[in-house]
Amino acid sequence: MPIPEKGHVYTRHPVDAPSSTQERTIQILLEEAELTGDLAVPDRARGVVLFAHGSGSSRLSPRNRFVARALQAAGLATLLVDLLTEAEERVDAQTMEHRFDIGLLARRLIGLTDWCAMRSDIGDLPRGYFGASTGSAAALIAAAERPDQVQAVVSRGGRPDLAKAALPAVKAPTLLIVGGEDEPVIELNRAAFSVLTAEKRLEIVPGATHLFEEPGALDAVARLAAEWFSRHLSGR
Repeated sequence: MPIPEKGHVYTRHPVDAPSSTQERTIQILLEEAELTGDLAVPDRARGVVLFAHGSGSSRLSPRNRFVARALQAAGLATLLVDLLTEAEERVDAQTMEHRFDIGLLARRLIGLTDWCAMRSDIGDLPRGYFGASTGSAAALIAAAERPDQVQAVVSRGGRPDLAKAALPAVKAPTLLIVGGEDEPVIELNRAAFSVLTAEKRLEIVPGATHLFEEPGALDAVARLAAEWFSRHLSGR
Protein backbone atom coordinates (compact mmCIF):
# COMPACT_ATOMS: atom_id res chain seq x y z
CA MET A 1 0.00 0.00 0.00
CA PRO A 2 1.29 3.50 -0.77
CA ILE A 3 2.71 5.39 2.19
CA PRO A 4 0.42 8.27 3.29
CA GLU A 5 1.88 11.76 3.10
CA LYS A 6 1.65 12.63 6.79
CA GLY A 7 4.03 13.84 9.44
CA HIS A 8 5.28 16.82 11.40
CA VAL A 9 4.96 20.35 10.08
CA TYR A 10 8.16 21.72 8.57
CA THR A 11 8.19 25.50 8.85
CA ARG A 12 11.71 26.78 8.13
CA HIS A 13 12.27 28.25 4.68
CA PRO A 14 15.69 27.66 3.05
CA VAL A 15 15.40 30.67 0.75
CA ASP A 16 12.82 33.41 0.61
CA ALA A 17 10.94 33.81 -2.65
CA PRO A 18 11.59 37.09 -4.47
CA SER A 19 9.56 39.98 -3.06
CA SER A 20 8.15 40.52 -6.55
CA THR A 21 6.56 37.05 -6.61
CA GLN A 22 2.78 37.25 -6.96
CA GLU A 23 0.94 34.37 -5.29
CA ARG A 24 -2.82 34.00 -5.43
CA THR A 25 -5.43 31.34 -4.80
CA ILE A 26 -7.42 30.50 -7.90
CA GLN A 27 -10.29 28.26 -9.00
CA ILE A 28 -9.50 26.03 -11.96
CA LEU A 29 -12.38 24.67 -14.01
CA LEU A 30 -11.57 21.40 -15.77
CA GLU A 31 -13.93 19.26 -17.80
CA GLU A 32 -14.75 16.97 -14.87
CA ALA A 33 -14.02 19.07 -11.79
CA GLU A 34 -13.37 22.48 -10.30
CA LEU A 35 -10.12 22.54 -8.35
CA THR A 36 -8.47 25.04 -6.00
CA GLY A 37 -4.84 26.02 -6.50
CA ASP A 38 -2.15 28.46 -5.41
CA LEU A 39 -0.27 30.05 -8.30
CA ALA A 40 2.96 31.98 -7.69
CA VAL A 41 4.69 33.71 -10.61
CA PRO A 42 8.02 35.51 -10.08
CA ASP A 43 8.97 38.34 -12.41
CA ARG A 44 10.61 37.02 -15.57
CA ALA A 45 9.79 33.42 -14.65
CA ARG A 46 11.77 30.89 -16.69
CA GLY A 47 9.39 27.98 -16.27
CA VAL A 48 6.44 26.69 -14.25
CA VAL A 49 6.32 23.63 -11.98
CA LEU A 50 3.04 21.84 -11.22
CA PHE A 51 2.93 19.96 -7.91
CA ALA A 52 1.23 16.59 -7.46
CA HIS A 53 0.94 15.93 -3.72
CA GLY A 54 1.00 12.57 -2.01
CA SER A 55 -1.79 10.49 -0.58
CA GLY A 56 -3.68 12.12 2.26
CA SER A 57 -2.02 15.49 1.64
CA SER A 58 -3.08 18.76 -0.01
CA ARG A 59 -1.75 21.87 -1.68
CA LEU A 60 -0.99 23.17 1.84
CA SER A 61 1.61 20.44 2.45
CA PRO A 62 4.44 22.19 4.34
CA ARG A 63 7.02 20.05 2.58
CA ASN A 64 5.79 20.90 -0.91
CA ARG A 65 5.43 24.59 -0.04
CA PHE A 66 8.98 24.55 1.30
CA VAL A 67 10.22 23.26 -2.06
CA ALA A 68 7.94 25.66 -3.96
CA ARG A 69 9.55 28.67 -2.26
CA ALA A 70 12.99 27.43 -3.27
CA LEU A 71 11.82 27.07 -6.87
CA GLN A 72 10.34 30.57 -6.82
CA ALA A 73 13.68 31.89 -5.55
CA ALA A 74 15.26 30.18 -8.57
CA GLY A 75 12.95 32.12 -10.90
CA LEU A 76 10.33 29.42 -11.47
CA ALA A 77 6.56 29.79 -11.21
CA THR A 78 4.78 27.19 -9.08
CA LEU A 79 1.24 25.81 -9.08
CA LEU A 80 0.09 23.79 -6.06
CA VAL A 81 -3.38 22.34 -6.53
CA ASP A 82 -5.77 20.16 -4.56
CA LEU A 83 -6.30 17.37 -7.07
CA LEU A 84 -9.57 16.34 -5.42
CA THR A 85 -12.70 18.47 -5.17
CA GLU A 86 -14.11 19.40 -1.76
CA ALA A 87 -16.81 16.75 -2.15
CA GLU A 88 -14.24 14.11 -3.08
CA GLU A 89 -12.09 15.15 -0.11
CA ARG A 90 -15.02 14.59 2.24
CA VAL A 91 -15.64 11.12 0.83
CA ASP A 92 -11.94 10.32 0.84
CA ALA A 93 -11.61 11.31 4.50
CA GLN A 94 -14.01 8.49 5.31
CA THR A 95 -13.12 5.86 2.72
CA MET A 96 -9.63 6.76 1.36
CA GLU A 97 -10.96 5.66 -2.05
CA HIS A 98 -9.63 8.61 -4.06
CA ARG A 99 -6.16 9.25 -2.64
CA PHE A 100 -4.83 6.02 -4.13
CA ASP A 101 -6.65 6.42 -7.46
CA ILE A 102 -3.54 7.19 -9.48
CA GLY A 103 -5.46 7.26 -12.76
CA LEU A 104 -7.79 9.96 -11.44
CA LEU A 105 -4.91 12.05 -10.10
CA ALA A 106 -3.05 11.72 -13.41
CA ARG A 107 -6.12 12.85 -15.40
CA ARG A 108 -6.45 15.89 -13.17
CA LEU A 109 -2.77 16.73 -13.66
CA ILE A 110 -3.13 16.38 -17.44
CA GLY A 111 -6.12 18.72 -17.29
CA LEU A 112 -4.06 21.24 -15.31
CA THR A 113 -1.28 20.99 -17.88
CA ASP A 114 -3.69 21.81 -20.70
CA TRP A 115 -5.16 24.64 -18.58
CA CYS A 116 -1.69 26.14 -18.06
CA ALA A 117 -1.04 26.08 -21.79
CA MET A 118 -4.03 28.37 -22.38
CA ARG A 119 -3.06 31.04 -19.85
CA SER A 120 -1.51 34.34 -20.95
CA ASP A 121 0.83 34.60 -17.93
CA ILE A 122 2.37 31.11 -17.90
CA GLY A 123 1.17 29.50 -21.13
CA ASP A 124 4.47 30.04 -22.96
CA LEU A 125 6.65 28.81 -20.10
CA PRO A 126 8.28 25.36 -20.16
CA ARG A 127 6.51 23.04 -17.74
CA GLY A 128 7.70 20.55 -15.15
CA TYR A 129 6.11 18.28 -12.53
CA PHE A 130 7.10 17.83 -8.90
CA GLY A 131 5.49 14.71 -7.48
CA ALA A 132 5.57 13.53 -3.85
CA SER A 133 4.76 10.01 -2.64
CA THR A 134 1.88 8.66 -4.75
CA GLY A 135 1.75 11.99 -6.58
CA SER A 136 4.98 11.05 -8.36
CA ALA A 137 3.20 8.18 -10.10
CA ALA A 138 0.50 10.57 -11.31
CA ALA A 139 3.20 12.97 -12.51
CA LEU A 140 4.99 10.28 -14.51
CA ILE A 141 1.77 9.04 -16.11
CA ALA A 142 0.84 12.61 -17.04
CA ALA A 143 4.33 13.24 -18.44
CA ALA A 144 3.98 10.15 -20.63
CA GLU A 145 0.61 11.43 -21.88
CA ARG A 146 1.91 14.94 -22.62
CA PRO A 147 5.49 14.39 -23.88
CA ASP A 148 5.51 17.65 -25.85
CA GLN A 149 4.29 19.75 -22.93
CA VAL A 150 6.38 18.48 -20.00
CA GLN A 151 10.11 19.15 -19.97
CA ALA A 152 11.15 17.78 -16.55
CA VAL A 153 9.92 15.64 -13.64
CA VAL A 154 11.14 15.46 -10.04
CA SER A 155 9.92 12.81 -7.58
CA ARG A 156 10.34 13.16 -3.79
CA GLY A 157 9.99 9.99 -1.76
CA GLY A 158 7.88 8.80 -4.64
CA ARG A 159 6.15 5.64 -5.79
CA PRO A 160 7.13 5.56 -9.47
CA ASP A 161 6.46 1.83 -9.44
CA LEU A 162 2.74 2.67 -9.45
CA ALA A 163 3.27 4.16 -12.93
CA LYS A 164 5.26 1.19 -14.21
CA ALA A 165 3.37 0.75 -17.49
CA ALA A 166 3.91 4.42 -18.38
CA LEU A 167 7.61 4.67 -17.48
CA PRO A 168 9.05 3.64 -20.88
CA ALA A 169 6.92 6.37 -22.54
CA VAL A 170 8.21 9.19 -20.32
CA LYS A 171 10.36 11.52 -22.45
CA ALA A 172 10.98 14.23 -19.84
CA PRO A 173 14.28 14.15 -17.90
CA THR A 174 13.39 12.59 -14.54
CA LEU A 175 15.03 13.00 -11.13
CA LEU A 176 14.11 10.51 -8.39
CA ILE A 177 14.96 11.63 -4.83
CA VAL A 178 14.72 9.11 -2.00
CA GLY A 179 15.70 9.17 1.68
CA GLY A 180 18.65 6.98 2.59
CA GLU A 181 16.70 5.40 5.46
CA ASP A 182 13.60 4.77 3.34
CA GLU A 183 14.77 1.31 2.28
CA PRO A 184 11.54 -0.16 0.81
CA VAL A 185 11.01 2.96 -1.32
CA ILE A 186 14.67 2.97 -2.40
CA GLU A 187 14.22 -0.46 -3.95
CA LEU A 188 10.99 0.58 -5.65
CA ASN A 189 12.72 3.62 -7.11
CA ARG A 190 15.70 1.59 -8.29
CA ALA A 191 13.36 -0.79 -10.10
CA ALA A 192 11.52 2.11 -11.74
CA PHE A 193 14.82 3.81 -12.59
CA SER A 194 15.89 0.75 -14.57
CA VAL A 195 12.73 0.99 -16.70
CA LEU A 196 12.94 4.72 -17.47
CA THR A 197 14.42 5.43 -20.90
CA ALA A 198 14.60 9.23 -20.74
CA GLU A 199 17.48 11.16 -19.18
CA LYS A 200 17.35 10.12 -15.54
CA ARG A 201 19.05 10.44 -12.18
CA LEU A 202 18.53 8.76 -8.79
CA GLU A 203 19.59 10.76 -5.72
CA ILE A 204 19.61 9.17 -2.27
CA VAL A 205 19.73 11.69 0.59
CA PRO A 206 21.81 10.17 3.43
CA GLY A 207 20.06 9.82 6.77
CA ALA A 208 16.65 10.93 5.47
CA THR A 209 13.45 8.99 6.09
CA HIS A 210 10.32 8.99 3.93
CA LEU A 211 9.15 12.49 4.88
CA PHE A 212 12.62 14.12 4.89
CA GLU A 213 12.02 15.59 8.34
CA GLU A 214 15.63 15.26 9.48
CA PRO A 215 17.75 18.46 9.72
CA GLY A 216 18.95 19.46 6.27
CA ALA A 217 17.06 16.70 4.45
CA LEU A 218 14.37 18.88 2.91
CA ASP A 219 16.96 21.53 2.10
CA ALA A 220 18.73 18.89 0.01
CA VAL A 221 15.48 18.05 -1.80
CA ALA A 222 14.81 21.73 -2.54
CA ARG A 223 18.36 22.26 -3.84
CA LEU A 224 18.30 19.17 -6.06
CA ALA A 225 14.86 20.05 -7.45
CA ALA A 226 15.82 23.68 -8.14
CA GLU A 227 18.98 22.57 -9.94
CA TRP A 228 17.11 19.98 -12.05
CA PHE A 229 14.31 22.31 -13.08
CA SER A 230 16.67 25.24 -13.69
CA ARG A 231 18.68 23.03 -16.01
CA HIS A 232 15.77 21.59 -17.98
CA LEU A 233 13.28 24.48 -17.94
CA SER A 234 15.50 26.94 -19.74
CA GLY A 235 12.76 29.32 -20.84
CA ARG A 236 11.79 30.49 -24.29
